Amino acid sequence: QVQLVESGGGLVQAGGSLRLSCAASGRTFSRGAMGWFRQAPGEERRFVTTISGIGGTTYYADSVKGRFTISRDNAKNTVYLQMDSLKPGDTAVYYCAARMYFYASTKSTDYDYWGQGTQVTVAS
Repeated sequence: QVQLVESGGGLVQAGGSLRLSCAASGRTFSRGAMGWFRQAPGEERRFVTTISGIGGTTYYADSVKGRFTISRDNAKNTVYLQMDSLKPGDTAVYYCAARMYFYASTKSTDYDYWGQGTQVTVAS
């Protein structure tokens, strides 16, 4: 079992920044890929970014490329999402996810564990 706890969400003005954290506990964290997904009201959950087990491979949704950065610290069992130049369209609940396989994935169905989510609201 892996438990994931997100933090760092909140209210920010457009153009501002936030850093989300996802602390993992339980089974070995460093071997599995991690991802961030988001869900806006009335919409399905969508892929944001993912990072491989060692952190050498990352993928981003086109909508966040160049503004968001995913990173991980396996010594601290934590993955981060640095969000810069935020837009109102980034408003959503952000979910951290973990999979037992090394390779990064953009598909939500490939992930085995999910956090409870953290709200990010970007005001115009």
